[in-house]
Amino acid sequence: MAGLKFYGIRINRGNLGVVEDFNKIQFYKSCLKDPYSKVRNFLIGGLKLDERLIAFIVSWIITPRGGNHFTLSEEDLLMIYFIMNKVKIN
Repeated sequence: MAGLKFYGIRINRGNLGVVEDFNKIQFYKSCLKDPYSKVRNFLIGGLKLDERLIAFIVSWIITPRGGNHFTLSEEDLLMIYFIMNKVKIN
């Protein structure tokens, strides 16, 4: 046991509504280099530098997956939002 304490908001598919004012499309557009571009997929490539680094850390290290690391899921976007706004997450 590492002795780490569990506190903060738990992010999973069952509780994505924990932030009522979170709009994934608006947040994603605010992270883009060109916020007026059309959004079809939540890709990491068009993000600003800081947001892109956080997105790579989230998709490669914090929540690794076996497939596509360059497309962000809703959970990834929410986690990036929390990290950028200094909200404690579990």
